[in-house]
Amino acid sequence: MTAPNVLLTGLMYGESPRWHDGRLWVANWGTGQILTAGLDGGSEVVAEIPTTIPYSFDWLPDGRMLVVSGQEALVLRREPDGSLVTHADLRALGEVFNEIVVDARGNAYVNGAIVALVTPDGRARQVAGDIAFGNGMAVTEDGSTLIVAESHGRRLTAFDIAEDGGLTGRRVWAEVDGPPDGVCLDAEGALWYADVPNQRCVRVREGGEVLRTIDLDRGCFACVLGGPDGRTLFMTTAEWRGMDRLHEPHRTGQVVVAEVSVPHAGRP
Repeated sequence: MTAPNVLLTGLMYGESPRWHDGRLWVANWGTGQILTAGLDGGSEVVAEIPTTIPYSFDWLPDGRMLVVSGQEALVLRREPDGSLVTHADLRALGEVFNEIVVDARGNAYVNGAIVALVTPDGRARQVAGDIAFGNGMAVTEDGSTLIVAESHGRRLTAFDIAEDGGLTGRRVWAEVDGPPDGVCLDAEGALWYADVPNQRCVRVREGGEVLRTIDLDRGCFACVLGGPDGRTLFMTTAEWRGMDRLHEPHRTGQVVVAEVSVPHAGRP
């Protein structure tokens, strides 16, 4: 594994990183922007979201982007012309939502204090409750399991995904010694999780064995594997000033990269 290098600077809080269409995509919390970046560090703003913190995004199988407008408890859909329309209204299920992941069937899972399922036609229902500050989520390559980072529970929680998209078989996938934030899975079935207060990104296997730790100089909010061979680990970092100062403007956010030996799930 190579030492971490800074790819991008000048962000507020980079969140919800995704590798898509050969580029890194990042939600720049506090600005309402979604931006893309290449491996040369060049970046551009590709979407403006009418919210500030939190918001996250993923794509439907047909290529349209879904965006969680967290404070508004809405899931927005970005149409081919760039316009945003309401895909699902979650206000009957909760007040604030955070992360989203979409599976191969177009089912979107959105978390906060619960996990909501949004089907491709925009219908929403609760499929799990009592989530201790839901953060990053990942669906296994075979589509059978959803893993949810419960930050306040200091655990990664797994669910079996039923044929109708519902969740069953809740269990602890791993207990961890810090509050897990954004996550991503690799081809060996291990999971990387970001840890803000401990300023690190950690690779664990099911059961909790720590396989690798990358120490950083500021809080790590999320991570994703990408790059041409799937072995570039992108980590979004920023100075953490506490929840009461979350909305204060600053530009300490970065994207930090390291080359790792095991690629993203599904990569060669």
